[in-house]
Amino acid sequence: MGILEKIQQIELEMSRTQKNKATEYHLGLLKGKLAKLKRELLEPAAGGSSGGGQGFEVSKTGDARVSLIGFPSVGKSSFLSKITKTKSEVASYAFTTLTSVPGVLEYQGAEIQIVDLPGIIHGASDGKGRGRQVVATAKTSDLILMVLDATKGKNQRAILEKELENVGIRLNKPKPNIYFKVKTTGGVKLLFTSPPKNLDEKLITAILRDYRIHNADVLIRDENVTVDDFIDIINDSHISYINCLYVYNKIDAVSLEEVDRIAREPQTIVMSCEMDLGLDDVVEEIWYQLNLLKLYTKRRGVSVNFSDPMVVRNGSTIEQVCDSIHKDFKHGFKYALVWGSSTKHNPQKCGLGHVVNDEDVVSIIAK
Repeated sequence: MGILEKIQQIELEMSRTQKNKATEYHLGLLKGKLAKLKRELLEPAAGGSSGGGQGFEVSKTGDARVSLIGFPSVGKSSFLSKITKTKSEVASYAFTTLTSVPGVLEYQGAEIQIVDLPGIIHGASDGKGRGRQVVATAKTSDLILMVLDATKGKNQRAILEKELENVGIRLNKPKPNIYFKVKTTGGVKLLFTSPPKNLDEKLITAILRDYRIHNADVLIRDENVTVDDFIDIINDSHISYINCLYVYNKIDAVSLEEVDRIAREPQTIVMSCEMDLGLDDVVEEIWYQLNLLKLYTKRRGVSVNFSDPMVVRNGSTIEQVCDSIHKDFKHGFKYALVWGSSTKHNPQKCGLGHVVNDEDVVSIIAK
């Protein structure tokens, strides 16, 4: 029996099993087996031994990467053409885009790589079409833009979310607060800061045994963690936690009441590529979701050039700023002079650990 057949068999058994207190243990074990099989299914594609097509390897460039995910003909190519100088092929029929098409969005001094991925079909994570490679590429993203058709209802979003879930992409979800480390001896040591409501020692031990893990330290710090959270931690190297922005296109084709309803959903924004409506709002929201900030560098004795900022992640330290300028820059580091909201007085002499704020001015003094 192949992997796909085993997956289908387990999913069938899970669908037939009633969810209640008596079946929690059995369902938990089935979930662990299912995650293990899905990981095995995707590993060949991740390693490149069964590429199944060309054009999916796009070098990550710029300050961040955003992937456009969606069904065929929802407007991804049109959107990319509108906000970047890249002209992705556009047509009104399905599967116009057959390979990854990267473009660059220049905004607030940042260069944001936008990757238009081929349209996903139902069952992509099981290897249908080119979908498995597409969603695997999405794992390298800093943000996913799920482009949806406002005229086609909620089912499209649920299908796409399931496909991404199946390949280990968790949307708008923080990493579970669980410490897990495999050891060579000592057995399984399990600790709780507060006992979880939906997970017990018996189930945790059984899942670890199924993964052939007999020695490990486990510390669960959140009482709300689930069986799925624990399985994700075991498969940590195959799981990506990525923010997702749901973008509904074609709002010119639905009623104002429907546009208002959609726009009120969490992590959601609306637009019409056809009518050039809401495109600036989407770009602004991309910047906000990426959580980037602008810095200005200053050389000694030279005025600051406020037209040429550098872009770093929110929460970056002076050390990370040095790395952004040049990998070897911090080795000759003496101190930094910083002007801005991150300091108590201006300028302030700071070390490598100082955390910068948006629009700070930084001058690196080297030995």
